[in-house]
Amino acid sequence: MRLRTLTILAVTGAVVLVGGWYFGEHAVPGLPQADSGVLMFPDLAARLQKAKRIEVVHQGTTLVIEKTGDVWGLLDRGGYKVQVPKLRGLLTGLTELRLIEPRTDAPAEYSRIGVEDPSGKDAGSTLLRVLDDGGQPIAALIVGHHRVRTQGNPPEEVYVRRPDQAQTWLAEGAVQPDADPVFWLDRAVMNIDHGRIATVTVARGDAVLAFARRDGKLLLTTPADHPPLDEYRLGEVSRALELLAFQDVQTDAQPVGASIGRSVFATSDSLTVSAVLFAAAEPKPGGATASAGGDPGAKDVWVRFEAAGEDNAKTEAEQLSARLQGWTFQLGSWKERSLAPTLDDLTAPPQPGPGARQAPKE
Repeated sequence: MRLRTLTILAVTGAVVLVGGWYFGEHAVPGLPQADSGVLMFPDLAARLQKAKRIEVVHQGTTLVIEKTGDVWGLLDRGGYKVQVPKLRGLLTGLTELRLIEPRTDAPAEYSRIGVEDPSGKDAGSTLLRVLDDGGQPIAALIVGHHRVRTQGNPPEEVYVRRPDQAQTWLAEGAVQPDADPVFWLDRAVMNIDHGRIATVTVARGDAVLAFARRDGKLLLTTPADHPPLDEYRLGEVSRALELLAFQDVQTDAQPVGASIGRSVFATSDSLTVSAVLFAAAEPKPGGATASAGGDPGAKDVWVRFEAAGEDNAKTEAEQLSARLQGWTFQLGSWKERSLAPTLDDLTAPPQPGPGARQAPKE
């Protein structure tokens, strides 16, 4: 009985070993199995020197980044430049991506790890393609879900699939092909400290407001006769160009709404920034439409800037012009009353009379 049992165990072990060899190494013919950690795209770093176009496809929408000269820009934003560190991180991640373990090759299971067809409207996958100047692919992969591990400080892992192959893989590396253009744009416009603003002139139709700095504060000087003003709103005018960032961008050749007004900001060191404001036209697909933190019913504004400078401000003006020239920026609706306010925007709210009842405190 003991001999018979030993014989059965030996035969069973042999079957398991043979089955493991067949369904393991030979389950994916032609692809590396035993060598964990092989690069998904060997010698990619050298071939990326010829990269001309990057495509990111997610839920049927394609984002295109193209290289013009030495600048990488978003195609549907007129070639406006993308963030260089983000682009460099994406391409570096591709060169370092290593295949760790083969996973399913059954299409019915793709959605579980996010490597299904990226053209589906509910797809969790993203197709990333890097092309040369002839339109030939240098690298292409479908990026799926990231594997989450909480112990220690493990390297990032992600599920991937080559577009022309059924086999899926667990890979080690950081690849973040964002399909939303907002995450790619370098949204900073300018940052001029409010303390430098010496004068501001705002023209809206026939109405003109002039401001000047007195004793460290920006004051309304024209019209001289005006109702009491809200000091905080006056401060917003002096801070209008401080840490200024856009929500969206387009070329000057693209249409905008009607002109709202024009303002000129002058600093104490001879830098001048002009702003022309326009009402928002109909929102374009994929563009920013909501004014976070502002009036829910208000529309965002579009602004075109020009910079000029003399003496010590000349270099700064040239740098600003290089960033601003040819572009129209979409800003939140709340920026209208700091860039081109009306007198009503600045007027302090009426104070309750001495006999007015105070609202109960909550």
